[in-house]
Amino acid sequence: MRIISISTGKIAPLFGIDHPDHRVVNSGIKKEIVSSLDNRISIKVRTVGLDGDEQADFSVHGGLEKAIYAYPSEHYPFWNELLNREAKRTSPIGFGFVGENLSVEGLFEDAVWVGDNWQIGDVELEVVKLREPCFKFNARMGYKGASKAMIQSTRSGWYLKVHKGGNIKAGDAIIVTPGRREMSIKEQNHFLLRKESQKDLF
Repeated sequence: MRIISISTGKIAPLFGIDHPDHRVVNSGIKKEIVSSLDNRISIKVRTVGLDGDEQADFSVHGGLEKAIYAYPSEHYPFWNELLNREAKRTSPIGFGFVGENLSVEGLFEDAVWVGDNWQIGDVELEVVKLREPCFKFNARMGYKGASKAMIQSTRSGWYLKVHKGGNIKAGDAIIVTPGRREMSIKEQNHFLLRKESQKDLF
């Protein structure tokens, strides 16, 4: 289990194609890779997130409880196939495009539990909850069904709280210490799906 890449983003206008007013809103969802396996630059982790990363709406990303967003790198083939089929996208998306800060390897929603603790070098993180995508995610992906696809496929990723800051870089190992393990991120996806009674896409 390790970090494949680290991405950060600045607040920028985002056209909400799925917003009822079709208005431009600000978002920090557009990320750029700042540390990769080919360029292992060290990035500072603080209690409110990564240096250089901005969030426009703390209700969906940011603050102490959702300081860092992690996403399995192995999910990208799913998105590229879906976007090619449903949105006719011909160019593949790469790490960071979903909006994650950490693209990780070897960790999936069915084996990541709320309350699990991560050790990455000197940095200590805690798994808090799944990501609940909204119209901004649809706009970013260029596909109105993206949010539903994320939850229904249980490919949501998860938010992390910072207990101890420090520096991390791509390639760093992730050591997981289990918490109480009462609910996995996959189970949170299923709960959200039942709550919203969404029509199946698959």
